[in-house]
Amino acid sequence: MSDTEQPQIYLITPPEIELSHFPTDLARVLDAEEIACIRLSLATRDEDLILRAADAVREVAHRFDVALVIDTHVVLAQRLGLDGVHLTDGARSVRMARKELGADAIVGAFCGNLRHDGMSAGEAGADYVSFGPVGKTTLGDGSCAESELFQWWSEMIEIPVVAEGGLDADIVRMLAPMTDFFGIGEEIWRTDDPVAALKIITAAMVG
Repeated sequence: MSDTEQPQIYLITPPEIELSHFPTDLARVLDAEEIACIRLSLATRDEDLILRAADAVREVAHRFDVALVIDTHVVLAQRLGLDGVHLTDGARSVRMARKELGADAIVGAFCGNLRHDGMSAGEAGADYVSFGPVGKTTLGDGSCAESELFQWWSEMIEIPVVAEGGLDADIVRMLAPMTDFFGIGEEIWRTDDPVAALKIITAAMVG
């Protein structure tokens, strides 16, 4: 990615969604800022909850002409007519997902902080690779994807890269010249005003 291009926002849903008000909150965010893609990323394994959440989020996403992908669930992506899938196991499932969903679907892969995994995912047909967390977080084993990884990727690899996990304005400002997307989720949803929180982040993207 060149220094003149501004990264785009890749919006991640909270792990738990309250369907009585989340679609309204989501619509406010989509109305306020340009969003490249939404990822339905729920903690639950309850298929009924996932189906109802996907229906609600898809209705809002498509109203704003924004693509919607779902974490992990290739079969549900097909059944629900979503735009693709975000895989959380690096490069391992990329070929299978591409075969199942077809050439037009979005297939992304989260690769932690592993450069080789990212390269393998790209070779297997991923449309984008996601690295993270990039900031301090209590999730995972405490390891972070360092800025050097994004610098190297932006100089050497054509496949778009997403920076996600533990983002704040300072990290966004630092990584903006070397990433294509910022995966924004809990950073805004855990605040009282997601739109205001997102505006702080988008302001940091431009310096």
